[in-house]
Amino acid sequence: MRSTRNGSHRTLLVVTLAAVLGLTSAGVPASASAPGAGTGTGSTDAGADNYLVGRGISDVTGEAAETGMMGYSSFDQKTSGIHQRQRSRAFVVVDRSSGRRVVYVNADLAMIFQSVQQGVVARLKARYGQLYDEGNVLLSATHTHSGPGGYSHHLAYNLSVLGFQDATYRAIVDGIVESVVEAHEDLKPGTISLGAGTLTNASVNRSRTSFDRNPAADRAAFPDGIDPAMTVLRFRQGGQDVGAISWFATHNTSITNKNTLISPDNKGYAAYSWEHDHEDVRYLDNTPGFVAAFPNTNAGDMSPNLNLKPGSGPTENEFDNARIIGERQSTKAREIYRTATTPLTGSVDSRLVYVDMENVTVGGAFTPDGKEHRTCPAVVGASTLAGSVEDGPAIPGFTEGMRNPVSHIIDALKVDTPSWLASCQYPKASLVPTGLLSNLYPVTPRILPLQIVKIGRLHLVAGPGEFTITAGLRVRRTVAEQLGVPVGDVLLQGYANAYSQYVTTPEEYDAQQYEGGSTLYGRYTLPAYQQEFAKVAASLRAGTAIGRGTAPPDESGRQFTLQTGVVYDNPPMARSFGDVLTGPAASYERGGTATVEFVTGHPKNNLRRGGTFLEVQRLVDGRWVRMLDDGDWQTTYRWTRVNGLTGTSKATITWSIDAGTAPGTYRVVHFGDAKNLFGKITPFTGTSPAFTVR
Repeated sequence: MRSTRNGSHRTLLVVTLAAVLGLTSAGVPASASAPGAGTGTGSTDAGADNYLVGRGISDVTGEAAETGMMGYSSFDQKTSGIHQRQRSRAFVVVDRSSGRRVVYVNADLAMIFQSVQQGVVARLKARYGQLYDEGNVLLSATHTHSGPGGYSHHLAYNLSVLGFQDATYRAIVDGIVESVVEAHEDLKPGTISLGAGTLTNASVNRSRTSFDRNPAADRAAFPDGIDPAMTVLRFRQGGQDVGAISWFATHNTSITNKNTLISPDNKGYAAYSWEHDHEDVRYLDNTPGFVAAFPNTNAGDMSPNLNLKPGSGPTENEFDNARIIGERQSTKAREIYRTATTPLTGSVDSRLVYVDMENVTVGGAFTPDGKEHRTCPAVVGASTLAGSVEDGPAIPGFTEGMRNPVSHIIDALKVDTPSWLASCQYPKASLVPTGLLSNLYPVTPRILPLQIVKIGRLHLVAGPGEFTITAGLRVRRTVAEQLGVPVGDVLLQGYANAYSQYVTTPEEYDAQQYEGGSTLYGRYTLPAYQQEFAKVAASLRAGTAIGRGTAPPDESGRQFTLQTGVVYDNPPMARSFGDVLTGPAASYERGGTATVEFVTGHPKNNLRRGGTFLEVQRLVDGRWVRMLDDGDWQTTYRWTRVNGLTGTSKATITWSIDAGTAPGTYRVVHFGDAKNLFGKITPFTGTSPAFTVR
């Protein structure tokens, strides 16, 4: 993000605080990192056929134009169209012997904020009563940085988006709920099997300076500095394959902060590749199909940019990188899936507690020096302003590892960090005491959900943040010890149920790289997680209830936005909405690109969630048949404001014609909606002249 230099303290405050709180993102051998051996937790095992399983998928794409994007916290990065839609993928698993059930959701989002968890759970309770609640519903995000933002109830994560964006929030909550409802209604007797493998060419450690500070025993678990483990669940109903969940640690940041088209990035492409290309899923057909989720684990220091600079590696093209890194994940997952014959057996269960992470007394059993320590009210460090230079650098003049904040920035912020808090956060160069500011208005979260979900022998530790691979390993070891299971039967599910930035080991924290500066609750954040997750694990193993603690308040009534809505749309003189401004060529060779421009309205008028802004149609036996839409990799929909005073805009639709495209006659169709001066919104359709593909 660029800093402003207009002399206004207010502007500098907003810009700097947004950057400070910016989310610029920024191996364990299979035997240690992925489930492969061991027993359950001692609870009564069910047979391999004793589950009900269901899967569902829905659209969670928010506002496609003039909305700040979530992840890089850049004021300049605002949506201007769609490369691929974002989706929520849901699985429901029911233990038929006990009736216990869990919901697992993975959505193409930057984060699952507490606002989303609260909204989804409230909707599910309204529909199903006590069948689903925050205890047995696990919501996770892929961590794409190319989607619309403004759906948090905490100021830190809405600043660069200019406040709360209700339409995007509703699209996300509605879509997640729809995917869960679909999975619930799809429940049938089925089996789940487990597979594991390693993938070594889809991630690199972007914070090796910090990683190398960890003890030799930890580093030995990751000899290449990455977590290469991939764990795959194979879902079947009867004899039919219906879905997969493939966990792998890498940041979903192949696409850079210069992009303004909505994209689920490499993990979204991995899911699309499997579903669309290999299972013939067509999202607009509204028929049950194969669902392939690609969630993250402890990816806090794992980058897909193999050359350690944004958008670089394997190639120098960011979209090619997303496709290649995504395809590598998809290919490996399908390989593991085919050989995933180990049946998952055992009970289904879950536990969740709410913990005030700013006020945890951590016992010596979990701290490096064996002494008691405390967490701190949240503080963002100066090194956060540097961003992760490998994935998305922030403000020039700030560097990772810096110990002294820049004085003129501090003066402009007019926010002092008390000496006691600076000492608690040492050696962090304290910049913004968000925990103290949250006493006035929610800036960063304080009370967080800590959850463990058990599906047979597999245990998912749902962490509300970005855990580095070593931090994740320590949590997994702690939980495995409490459960009495091999560490391979425990996975750290990152980006789950809420978001509180990073979690580093105390040794990594001392380096104060980007990840350490973004570890909100101080040097003993990770030991606090270990201690509290140990309590949850002990309850799960014993089969006893655990007090959930005090849930965070619903802050929906305190939200604001500085974004203006759509005033009106107006076509150019002598034109109508849907008219073709620039038509296609008469014919194209395969491998070429067809481009068509239309007179359009603002996409905020109708998000077309579950639909599309475009279709590529082919003439088949005298009728036009949809071949592609705006959820496909080969198409893009870009919205451009032509004249802000007159409300005139255009839609540019491109189709990169794949080498395997069938020869024939094609056309491009645009679907849009226009708002008049009286606020009435009217849909329209535009159709290009036909053209041939040779």
